Amino acid sequence: MSKITLIAKLTAAEGKTDEFEAALTTMVEASNEEAGLEIYSAHRGDDNIYWFFELYTDGDALAVHGKGDGMKAAMKAIADFMGAPPEVHVCSPVVAKGLAI
Repeated sequence: MSKITLIAKLTAAEGKTDEFEAALTTMVEASNEEAGLEIYSAHRGDDNIYWFFELYTDGDALAVHGKGDGMKAAMKAIADFMGAPPEVHVCSPVVAKGLAI
């Protein structure tokens, strides 16, 4: 199977970026429980916008994302500081420097 990438746009609630970033840190730490998740990284854009880049070994790895206890708790915590629903795009990697795809 081929690898899968997920790109998500997350919006922090106004005045909650510090709390949002702390929750992101917890979520990234919790991602260690997911063996098929190769890259899980957050990037701050303009204003309260954050971009998440995720790389999974395959569709099975994506299917179990968020199912572990640590990740469930982290996702619930981050929801408290979001200003809008996430915008999620599932993709297939084509070419990359620095990534084994």
